[in-house]
Amino acid sequence: MSNEPQPPLTTTTSLWPAGAVLVLAVLMLVVFLVINLVADQGVTKETTTTLPVVVGGLQRDASPGPALQYCLQSEEVPSNIDDAFVVPVGTVPLRGANTPNLGAGDFDCSQPMATAKASAASLIKFFNAQLGARGWSLFSSGASNGDPQSLFQKAGKDGFYWEVGVTVTKSSATSVNWTFKIYQNSETV
Repeated sequence: MSNEPQPPLTTTTSLWPAGAVLVLAVLMLVVFLVINLVADQGVTKETTTTLPVVVGGLQRDASPGPALQYCLQSEEVPSNIDDAFVVPVGTVPLRGANTPNLGAGDFDCSQPMATAKASAASLIKFFNAQLGARGWSLFSSGASNGDPQSLFQKAGKDGFYWEVGVTVTKSSATSVNWTFKIYQNSETV
């Protein structure tokens, strides 16, 4: 036995296994990029919904601006929410419109209306069809006091939910009085 120092044993470590893993990773990346390029359908444009025409029902007024102008305030209502401002033909605004918060909180507007040659049921049916086709979700129908009512909800571009309520307040054989209410829910989307 000799106690002379000896150089350490040399072993060669091959880089081929690590290189093979790297080559396999690059190859998989190229394969998936090619698959993505071949299968990519591009960005699809938003499809427009055909708005309903209820045969035998109330027809939509093509220019509801004057009837709901009080509540349609462009600086408050996001552009994807203003599609709720529809009314049937023969609708006129009544006195008593109000915005309770007047800029001191969430937007809230109420407009009393009257529609000639309509019934409570035909008015509610009109809004269920029109707002439903515009992406509004019906989440409640019928008021606690028994008046015909429909409540709708939609997410606004401003990050808040918006709610629209249509409540019949008085009905006769020749016309129906109702209230259009729109407000911004304080809960975020």
